[in-house]
Amino acid sequence: MFTKYYEKLKKFMKENGLFLFSLIAIVFLFQFELPYVVYTPGGAIDLSDRVKVEDGYESNGSLSMAYVSMIKGNIPFVLLGLVMPNWDVVSTRDIKPENESLDEMIKSDQISLIQSQNNAMFAAYKLAGKEIKEISQTHHIVYLSDEAETNLELFDEIVTIGGQQIENLESIRKIIATYNIGDHVEIVIRRDGTEETKYACVYDTEDGGKIGVSIITTYEYETNPHVELSFKQSESGPSGGLMTALEIYNHLVEEDITQGKKIIGTGTISQDGTVGAIGGVKYKILGAMKKKADIFLVPEENYEEALAVKKEKDSEIRIISITTLQQAIDEISK
Repeated sequence: MFTKYYEKLKKFMKENGLFLFSLIAIVFLFQFELPYVVYTPGGAIDLSDRVKVEDGYESNGSLSMAYVSMIKGNIPFVLLGLVMPNWDVVSTRDIKPENESLDEMIKSDQISLIQSQNNAMFAAYKLAGKEIKEISQTHHIVYLSDEAETNLELFDEIVTIGGQQIENLESIRKIIATYNIGDHVEIVIRRDGTEETKYACVYDTEDGGKIGVSIITTYEYETNPHVELSFKQSESGPSGGLMTALEIYNHLVEEDITQGKKIIGTGTISQDGTVGAIGGVKYKILGAMKKKADIFLVPEENYEEALAVKKEKDSEIRIISITTLQQAIDEISK
């Protein structure tokens, strides 16, 4: 019986060996990751699919956030990136800390997306004169220095440091300044839903004592009217903050700020409505051109790069340099 099956298997391998070898080689090529990523022109996400405001006003135009397409550097895509126009191969060392994996960088960017949504919500409600109240805040560890002597881990949620509540990175600095170099600081964290007590040692730097952590703070808000933001797991990063704030604001006020125009843009946003620089503007404006946008909103720091791409492609898209949420509203409402 065994001999019979063995002979059949041997015959099958002999007749199909080349096919099987080719299949294994293809799987290997797509599964084996090189220390690179490939950036390609992205597209735009219509934020009417992401933002729902209770009894909110409707819009005749559209507000969309531009995005960059990033592909992990397996062999076929890296080779394509070397020959395809507007595709760029970038070393992972250039986009993340050395002690952080690409997956950890992506998770940090997902937390940054939540923070940008929080900031967009706060800025839009305040500017529209609507009610927004902070319910809670969470401090996520998104960076650990190589010099840190600690049993903290990336993405731990800090509850207290030295028995004290914190509000932001500056409050951490103030607490650590009360300790001596070499002291161990007791830090209560939440990991996988469970509170644990950890430590970090204070070490000396040119700027004083540090424990080698950096955080991103996210918030939970209660709003009136109620708003729901629904972004996909695959979406990440803070660069959609400006456009998310504009979409929320447009549902909160009677005047339609789009005036029927197709508006695509990018930019981070802070709680006070300040718009900040982003990366990958080249790929984002190319995506906006492909979507035939009337207007492309871009942070002031990225304006010249966006303008250069427009001139190179001889596009008629209108590019507007933005520094604040209020300015963005004023410009697109003209």
